[in-house]
Amino acid sequence: MNLSAPSMLSDVVSETLVRHINTACARIAPTWPLDQFIAVNPYWGWLNQPIEAVGGALGSLAGSRLMLPRSWFQAEWAAGRLTHAHLCAAAEHAGLPHEDEGEGAAQADALVRELVVVLEDVRVAEPESKRLPLVTDLRDAVAPPRPGLSWAELVTHQVSQHCAAYFDEQQAAWGMDPEAGLYGTWRQQLVLDHGLPWQKGRADLVAQVSELPTDARASIASSLAGLRVDPQGQQAYLSAVLLSIGGWAAWCAYLRWQARLGTTEAADDDHIEQLLAIRLAWEWLLYHDAPMDSVPGTWAAQWLLADHAAAALASTQRIDWLLQHALEIAEQQRVIARLMQSAAQGRDGNARPAVQALFCIDVRSEVFRRALEAADAGVRTRGFAGFFGLPIAYQPLGGALTRPQLPGLLAPALKVTETAMASDGIPLASALAIRRQGTLQWRERWAAFKSAPSSGFSFVESLGLLYGGKLLGSSLASDAAPRRWEDTGLPPRAAVVLRPTLPGADSDAQAAGALAHGILRAIGLVDNFAPLVLLAGHGSQSANNPHAAGLECGACGGQSGEVNARVLADLLNRPPVRAEVAALGIDIPADTHFLPALHNTTTDDVLLFDVDAVPANLAQALQALTLSLAAAGAAARAERATNLGLGALVSNAAALHQAVRERANDWSQVRPEWGLAGNASFIVAPRARTKNIDLAGRSFLHDYDHRLDPANTVLTLIMTAPMVVTNWINLQYHASTVDNRRYGSGNKLLHNVVGGHIGVFEGNGGDLRIGLPLQSLHDGECLRHTPLRLSVYIEAPHAAIESVMVGHAGVRDLVNNRWLHLFCIDPKSGLVSHYWRGAWREWGQSSPSSVELPIAVAPASLHSEVLSR
Repeated sequence: MNLSAPSMLSDVVSETLVRHINTACARIAPTWPLDQFIAVNPYWGWLNQPIEAVGGALGSLAGSRLMLPRSWFQAEWAAGRLTHAHLCAAAEHAGLPHEDEGEGAAQADALVRELVVVLEDVRVAEPESKRLPLVTDLRDAVAPPRPGLSWAELVTHQVSQHCAAYFDEQQAAWGMDPEAGLYGTWRQQLVLDHGLPWQKGRADLVAQVSELPTDARASIASSLAGLRVDPQGQQAYLSAVLLSIGGWAAWCAYLRWQARLGTTEAADDDHIEQLLAIRLAWEWLLYHDAPMDSVPGTWAAQWLLADHAAAALASTQRIDWLLQHALEIAEQQRVIARLMQSAAQGRDGNARPAVQALFCIDVRSEVFRRALEAADAGVRTRGFAGFFGLPIAYQPLGGALTRPQLPGLLAPALKVTETAMASDGIPLASALAIRRQGTLQWRERWAAFKSAPSSGFSFVESLGLLYGGKLLGSSLASDAAPRRWEDTGLPPRAAVVLRPTLPGADSDAQAAGALAHGILRAIGLVDNFAPLVLLAGHGSQSANNPHAAGLECGACGGQSGEVNARVLADLLNRPPVRAEVAALGIDIPADTHFLPALHNTTTDDVLLFDVDAVPANLAQALQALTLSLAAAGAAARAERATNLGLGALVSNAAALHQAVRERANDWSQVRPEWGLAGNASFIVAPRARTKNIDLAGRSFLHDYDHRLDPANTVLTLIMTAPMVVTNWINLQYHASTVDNRRYGSGNKLLHNVVGGHIGVFEGNGGDLRIGLPLQSLHDGECLRHTPLRLSVYIEAPHAAIESVMVGHAGVRDLVNNRWLHLFCIDPKSGLVSHYWRGAWREWGQSSPSSVELPIAVAPASLHSEVLSR
């Protein structure tokens, strides 16, 4: 092989290539930074294709699987969790072509027999997932760069280290000049690296790099021309190249997502294209540098057949998808049986409850809600999205940081901060802000001193011993409640008088009232208010944990719900706001008080806020609620104890409570809690449908009464926002389980934080790791998360559900392309039907009960715009 560098192309890149670049980049889902970590469906960019087809595409382009190995299904079969009945049900849903019912039954029987053979014969081979080779793979097949190091690893490491240095704004004292861009700085740095083993020598490398275009898109075009990849194969090739550096691609996709989120202008971010140009330039450079026999002449032509390779692989995985569906049917049967049993319970009576307690839909809330209702029959719980519908960002008093307090799918429209008044009416906020600013500035100077190059040895020699006591104290067992980071720089008692509020709630009561009215309607809390309404956000507690934010909320930027609960309670307790809400049709009784709280999901403690504002006539009710919350916490801890390895303490409530608190403060604890592991279903129905049934902490619960929603407005919000969020959570856990190497973050014991907050390396290099650590999914002996697609159960008429699907393409794709299962609970009969392959099927029947939905699309809304990202 004796090729010259690719010639410089025109600055105008063809429209066809631009489409290919856009498609490849759009297939990469974003990953959020560690301090705002949220669960993301990593397959989001493939939503418009059937999940089975995507399995074939990702297998052929990246070597990724969307299911666990067959050996795992064999173990489920041997344990009895997967049965012959489940296989039969999956076969009936397989969509087999047949002329008559008898022929269809015979085909299904034959398919079941094939499944049984796969499950019982350990000699049955796994379907081969052969990835189309990149140039790095071809070079490795002939001669790796060094013993024990592949070209793929070397290239990934070099690109990854460059990205880490370029994007770092918090950790390193010195950084790159961003003016040249990610791609431009890479061109500058690569020629300075004297340690790369080039076949043709370093001088040739310098010459080739200097001839690469300075513009990223032009460089992509140039590299493709030099590699001789036909335009019809470029989309697949570009996707494969970007997937090979998928962690940093996800970070760049996040930067693009944030640039485009909530803007009306053509805002954008092109870092992901620059990353593609870098990784593709490596392909060209290795191609040019390759020995004569390293790259077959037919290599470029393989990308013309990429779609055929994907389809062929998807065909070999057909049996695996049937096994996956059969296991999902097993879980669905358990849930539906419980839902059917609850149908006879009826709805809650009209008597005024003593307490209404609103919790997040998070699966961890299901355990606590059940325990609270068992502890106090006077409490009625509800489930709603944990950001309580507030489109806010939060800026602590006197601080420069502003953090979002809502799902990452949305952009904040309002900003809240704290207010404070002394007993004599003199504002304290300004004094506390000045004090906090002074403390934070001192800490910033101290941190700069510690990290300065000149302090590398003198700091440790002079002051190192002073840290010994602090380290020792932090290492000792402690069950003390942690101090909130929001209180940093404030005197201990300041938090008592500081309250997050929405500015202008009184001065612009009309707007505040409209916001509050919309939230109450979405919650379904429109009448029969209890004297005490608890708004319980949720948060987690752990120490020395880079992924701590991932245990807070699976959706809301990795933040707890404390601020949202306190802001909403403050809003709903204001008389001017209540007057506006009443004018809009919802009367909140004068004796009703909203009380904010935070449910600590690690310890199952509930912390009440702003209790000093509770009216005196509710003091007894508050005391009773406090006792009920404590009893519910004890019951929830007992239920979770065995899964935490604390089963021996179940009979000793005090010891168990101390143990979970110590676990939360333990620096060495890699599993402070199980987070949302095990999530499998999302139930949208009145609480009466799920009350008194044990859903084992595996179900998201969202209250909804279709009788209060004649225009399907609330149902549309639920199916285009919370349903999407739960899908993201479900498929993040799924992907991190079935392919942790590409979509998970590996072993927590080896993590090194990148850029202060960007993400983690597993060890000192490799690609940026995204998704969940192994310790969040596996206990060292077995999986704690069973990867099942989310099953969504909605209590509403068929027509209402169908109207949302017709009007929102993203929702339709989730359902029709089988990224989740959609069920309808008939509000009158309680019977359940499954929407599968374009038709409703009554549960347990294989024949459809309605025709396929039309493809008409209604005008887009805010949420449909989000879905189209």
